[in-house]
Amino acid sequence: MNSVGAVTEQKMYFEAPLQLQSGANIDRYHLMYETYGQLNEDRSNAVLICHALNASHHVAGYYADQPKNIGWWDNMVGPGKPVDTDRFFVLGINNLGSCFGSTGPMHINPHTGTQYGHDFPVVTVEDWVNAQARLADELGIEKFAAVMGGSLGGMQALSWSMLYPDRIANCIAIAATPKLTAQNIAFNEVARQAILTDPDFHGGHFYSKGVVPRNGLRVARMIGHITYLSNIDMSEKFGRDLRQGQYLFGFGVEFEIESYLHHQGDKFSSYFDANTYLLITRALDYFDPAAPFDGDLTKALSGTKAKFLLISFTTDWRFSSEASQTIVKALVENRRNVTYADISAPHGHDAFLLTDERYHTLVRSYFDRIWTEIENLESP
Repeated sequence: MNSVGAVTEQKMYFEAPLQLQSGANIDRYHLMYETYGQLNEDRSNAVLICHALNASHHVAGYYADQPKNIGWWDNMVGPGKPVDTDRFFVLGINNLGSCFGSTGPMHINPHTGTQYGHDFPVVTVEDWVNAQARLADELGIEKFAAVMGGSLGGMQALSWSMLYPDRIANCIAIAATPKLTAQNIAFNEVARQAILTDPDFHGGHFYSKGVVPRNGLRVARMIGHITYLSNIDMSEKFGRDLRQGQYLFGFGVEFEIESYLHHQGDKFSSYFDANTYLLITRALDYFDPAAPFDGDLTKALSGTKAKFLLISFTTDWRFSSEASQTIVKALVENRRNVTYADISAPHGHDAFLLTDERYHTLVRSYFDRIWTEIENLESP
């Protein structure tokens, strides 16, 4: 299907400090973003796409000088695609603390004149949403037709519905969760320890040393990647296949699944920042909007006004179907308009990134409904 084509990333600067949940401030920061499609006259067709852990503002299309650098959700966003850029103005924003252009650990701390490194303040999902709202203000977008995301992006979409109930008409949370399980937090901590204990980490100030804690990043990615896949998917793709067809009676890479994980780890360590990985996984851990309400998610969602689409996948054990159903139950108890689907798919958590006809048809149908509502509002 058609692509949005060559796209240009943009940068927006903010002079006013952003106060974070931790009590710290970020001064003089910038956010990277991309847009696709055209904003209509009354600015009612804007859709915000929130990204997950290792993604960015580059949601769709490609860069003219990097034609192989295709947006991470290009199969979802574009002309004639489920999120149709012939209808909607789609906005992707790179979150604070990222390593893809927005102000993060690799940038200069204006108060010290040196790179933030490990001194970059811990950020939360709510902090990201507040920063996104500021950027939307600058673009003149008072209300989004939809805020959408998968995984950590879905958590941001949920946060939008609670923090800015009057600025979001539809919340679309895919493969999301209202909070991490203890097991999920445990996986994150093991991955962080791989980075923190890498001799090249240097307390997070490895930039000035001219090194990268690659081994830590490799292991962190390998751990994470296992949780993104299902046993069904891994069994079908790799099984117990041996690279050499026989045991070598050593401790090198012998199984195909080992080779795959090493490849993913090597690739990840070549482009991702270790401090960013620490920040984002901690933001995942901290997300728990029901905590201020004594754990009552129904109360946490009581102020929402949006319509909701929630999608889960049967083999996603990282953010399980039960997690999405917990959100659905709380929304139903608040008598919100909710559409929910639990899709049978073998791909585990990564299913939200893949092209599945049932999944994409559902998203397309939901956005068709949003578009009809926009057209009805525009009709005299």
